[in-house]
Amino acid sequence: MDHTQVPVLEALRRFHDQGELSFTPPGHKQARGADPEARAILGDAVYRSDLLASGGLDDRRMTGNVLKRAEELMADAVHAEHTFFTTCGSSLSVKAAMLAVAGPNEQLVVGRDVHKSVVSGLILAGIEPVWVDPQWDGEQRLAHAPAPEAFEEALERHPEAKGALVTSPTPYGSCTGLDRIAEILHARGLPLIVDEAWGAHLPFHPDLPSWAMDAGADVCVTSIHKMGSGLEQGSVFHLQGELIDPETLQSRADLFGTTSPSVLIYAGLDAWRRQMALQGEQLLDEALRLAAAVRGEIEKIPGLHVLGYDDLVGTGRGADFDPLPVVIDISALGTTGYRAADWLRREHRVAMHLADHRRISAQLTYADSAATTDPLLDALRDLADHAGELAAGVPDFVVPTGPEMRMEQVVRPRDAYFGPSEPVPVERATGRVSVEMITPYPPGIPAVLPGERLTKPVLDYLRTGLEAGMNLPDAADPELRTIRVRR
Repeated sequence: MDHTQVPVLEALRRFHDQGELSFTPPGHKQARGADPEARAILGDAVYRSDLLASGGLDDRRMTGNVLKRAEELMADAVHAEHTFFTTCGSSLSVKAAMLAVAGPNEQLVVGRDVHKSVVSGLILAGIEPVWVDPQWDGEQRLAHAPAPEAFEEALERHPEAKGALVTSPTPYGSCTGLDRIAEILHARGLPLIVDEAWGAHLPFHPDLPSWAMDAGADVCVTSIHKMGSGLEQGSVFHLQGELIDPETLQSRADLFGTTSPSVLIYAGLDAWRRQMALQGEQLLDEALRLAAAVRGEIEKIPGLHVLGYDDLVGTGRGADFDPLPVVIDISALGTTGYRAADWLRREHRVAMHLADHRRISAQLTYADSAATTDPLLDALRDLADHAGELAAGVPDFVVPTGPEMRMEQVVRPRDAYFGPSEPVPVERATGRVSVEMITPYPPGIPAVLPGERLTKPVLDYLRTGLEAGMNLPDAADPELRTIRVRR
């Protein structure tokens, strides 16, 4: 296929050149009615390209096949059989994939380190999860993706399960053995869904971990806005093989998708595909060289350690790792990642990605260069110089072990979420069954799920974490004085 083509951008150009007069939404009418300050800040180009997909970008019957051609080019670029664009993020894509595999009251084997959007899918669909535990690194207090053997054992215990879902890479860059997991599932005639939201770039460079389709996954969900150059909410899901019907997958996506998709987001997806198909390996070459140099410089800073191969790969850990998420252990500074991230933003206007009880991370992409990483390194050196200040008065933070973090699922997530509930003081919640999801964010992996029986170690972790700077945006009580439990 001709990857110099960009069907969405080309259709946008035609729309502008032809000077069409629209009596359709959006109501700003090509910026003419938009708020003047919004026009000044956003620029009229945003509004001029914000038009209907059907009856704007294409005709009302979509006979120009603009979106279809863009999706076919994306599939060809990554060697998938089918690709679907969504403008509601991978939170939509992963739900569509789940519902294409399992339905109400059916079982799906799921890694317990999934994003909260997966749990939302379980709740909406009434799917019963068969949880597979991550691999816990007690020394680093860090969870790695579940091992292939854990999926095999879960399927032996639950032969009625309809398939499995695994997250790889993790937000920390750790990757599991997808090829082996796919073999385990396919030997039973079952499909594998991979939430590869952090792996959009993986198909485009041989030195990066194998991506899900090459490893044999049936469906792969990818966020183009995370490690690619698409706009926020731009997501794709790819399909191959015969275990999932493409029409079924499309139908499930229609259940969740908006009928007013953003053409701006479609354009970002289409342009990113061309960029990667034509220049991806070269761009990622430069990004990998830069990441290696940045990792080496950070390792020289007293009190900082960059997680690398030896930290993330091996027995009880991942099968591979992506070096572009630069994850930095700052525990030797005597402070928390939350406090360090806040200090870097306040003092240096440097925004880090992840922050946890002992780590911060800088997500590098091919958009970075010395112009961005030099200020990052200067800020990290200054962080180390202020270690004493940052360590003063750090609140106690209780971080349980891996087994202590796991709670028993006694009620299906859907039944707990929609069942009768009441708020109780958090100090009296031990032993009660949660009806809410409580998620440290980022990365968005829930610590508490609807239907789990609450334990003191997890409640202490959340309570002390909140005091230390943890963000819990979905808790019913933002102060965590109470928690909603099953009545």
